Amino acid sequence: MSDVTSRVRGNLAAIQPYQPGLSDETLRRELGNRRIIKLNSNENALGPSPLALEAIRRELPRLHLYPDGASDLVREAVARHHGISPEQVLVGNGSDDIIKLISETFLEPGDEIVVPNPSFSQYGFGAQVMDARVRPVPLKPDFTYDVDAMAMAVTTRTKILYLCTPNNPTGTVLKRREFEELLSRIPEDVFVVVDMAYDNYAVDEERLQLRPEDLRRGNVGFLFTFSKLYGLAGLRVGYLLANADVIQYIHRVREPFNVNRIAQIGAVAALSDVDHVRRSQALASEARFQYARLAEHGLRVVPSEANFCLVEVGDGAAVFQALMRRAILVRTGFRGLESYVRITFGTQEENELCIAALLEVVAGAN
Repeated sequence: MSDVTSRVRGNLAAIQPYQPGLSDETLRRELGNRRIIKLNSNENALGPSPLALEAIRRELPRLHLYPDGASDLVREAVARHHGISPEQVLVGNGSDDIIKLISETFLEPGDEIVVPNPSFSQYGFGAQVMDARVRPVPLKPDFTYDVDAMAMAVTTRTKILYLCTPNNPTGTVLKRREFEELLSRIPEDVFVVVDMAYDNYAVDEERLQLRPEDLRRGNVGFLFTFSKLYGLAGLRVGYLLANADVIQYIHRVREPFNVNRIAQIGAVAALSDVDHVRRSQALASEARFQYARLAEHGLRVVPSEANFCLVEVGDGAAVFQALMRRAILVRTGFRGLESYVRITFGTQEENELCIAALLEVVAGAN
């Protein structure tokens, strides 16, 4: 019997598939029909945008029709939302899809990308698929960006530099002045991708925020998602804002109909759901104060501008398992952060239950 796996591209052997947070369905099979508090995937505890749900219900009878091939309705809505032109918008099947499209557009074997470390693993995945090299740059001890180290990591082989702000899994932000300094120190032919999946939760006035004039630069792109604030993680919709010349090249590697019809309709409606946005932001703001109380018990809580926080607990894997036995899901396993767990903000009640269980687990381990 022949073995065609011998013909697989050699660089694929080194790729580790993405490991998403444990699902509540998986845990329910293990623990039975107990209430599960799911705080491991940075999902919106308030659920999806009600306006999106209503728009989706109206659209269901049209499922026999193909979606708009280039997601033009979403592009136009996003352009109005940000005060830019539709030609500066690319829509994808979640941010993951767009990261892979960027990799396919720019990277060839032997090229390099620069990424903060720790940060979102999919930046490296896109590079590995294209047989490019990943150059991780450690964050500072307080988990903020080391701009000097990021600039020095850029070489003549660097094609892409990723920035995540607020950063996942730390929740820390890049300041506008730091961003400008970094751009002044790197070549203009390096594509700088700023992942702002959690920026809608942030309140730091000095942080990097999108300005329409930023897109006049030919080497900067801003990545957004409908999965977090708008609560549409199950639909998979993300978008990239960049110079129109860059966008038209990325379109050339995009699959036709890469975003389904229901996702497009839901995303457009969610953009106008001001009430859901306000309530989601208020919930995150309240949760920050709830988890900050852990510091009173000797636990380090990294100040977060996102809808989650990173907490130092000693043995992250042991705490994860202990909480899971209590039907509370958090996240651990980030390389270099073995003593931490990342906790997504839930409802006020869910947060209080998680905090009480966490303190009990940590106390029992000491």
